[in-house]
Amino acid sequence: MAAKNVNLQVEDREYLCIIGPSGCGKTTLIKCIAGIIEPDEGEIYIGDRLVNKLPIEDRGVGYVFQEIALFPHMNVYDNVCYGPFVKGWSISRVENLVKEMLNMMGLQDRVRDHPDELSGGAKQKTAVARALVSGSRLLLLDEPLGALDAKVRRVLRYELRRLVKDLGLTAIHVTHDQEEAMSIADRIVVMRAGEVVEVGTPLELYMRPKKLFTANFVGEANFLVGDLVGEEDDCVKIDVNGKILYSKCKVNFEDNRIVAVIRPEFIIMRKSTSLKEVWKGEVRGKVFLGSSIRFEVQMENGSLVAVKRPVSPETLKFNVGDSVSLILPREFLLLYPYPKEGLERAISIE
Repeated sequence: MAAKNVNLQVEDREYLCIIGPSGCGKTTLIKCIAGIIEPDEGEIYIGDRLVNKLPIEDRGVGYVFQEIALFPHMNVYDNVCYGPFVKGWSISRVENLVKEMLNMMGLQDRVRDHPDELSGGAKQKTAVARALVSGSRLLLLDEPLGALDAKVRRVLRYELRRLVKDLGLTAIHVTHDQEEAMSIADRIVVMRAGEVVEVGTPLELYMRPKKLFTANFVGEANFLVGDLVGEEDDCVKIDVNGKILYSKCKVNFEDNRIVAVIRPEFIIMRKSTSLKEVWKGEVRGKVFLGSSIRFEVQMENGSLVAVKRPVSPETLKFNVGDSVSLILPREFLLLYPYPKEGLERAISIE
């Protein structure tokens, strides 16, 4: 999909990630920055230089593709130094720079290996080294870890961030992996249908998203439709199908119809409690996720609520069919005006 109406400023030495549904325009945007695609309108500056008409080789960027396009007949050393030699750099300059870069990437013992002798992670490290060896200060990464298995991705994403920070580079990293973006980005751009929905730090987008789409796309969230019915103890009261919720959000909405949003991990689940601010329900589903367990709870008012709790002896005691009490902490309950286009359309990733 084409990107449109994009107004984005990336700070010097920032690690910026771009996320969004498939086909939302992420790759189109980064290819415009690189010079692979020429935009129909608008201006692109790298530093204080307008680069719209400049070819990719003159933009001072390093580009790393998801498809690891190494020369199969060249070893690691020759792949990395190919660009500088084509540009006519001296042998001594190239050798010193390539040696330094290969050491930084941990490839110093693989210099004579060919691509078919390398693991996926080593291939991608070679591709990154090749992109950086020309001295580019801007690194563009288009799904660079998408072809790797999960464990290698987790290790390599931290190495990528460390490398960018150690070298004082600016990085724009396109990814479909939210966890990847949340763990390495200074800021994240959320895109949808070719447009930027929201920009913020990982913490901002997770804890206080400004848009319903962001709340749904980044992580998991429960969406409860209700009505504002007043205030009490400096909190807003919300009626959701006959049950009252409380939120510390300050609202100034034109309509009383609202959407209350809360992350599953912020909900407290107990067998029973004497507290009055509880929702009672029955456990309908239980899924082990490793460090946590995800429950689906059918509430008395008809709402189906997802709950995530850390694995513990207490959590393991909850089973499908159990009657439980849920506490939805008011400080974590976010409120949004009910969208004119309807909730499903507002949060849809299609």
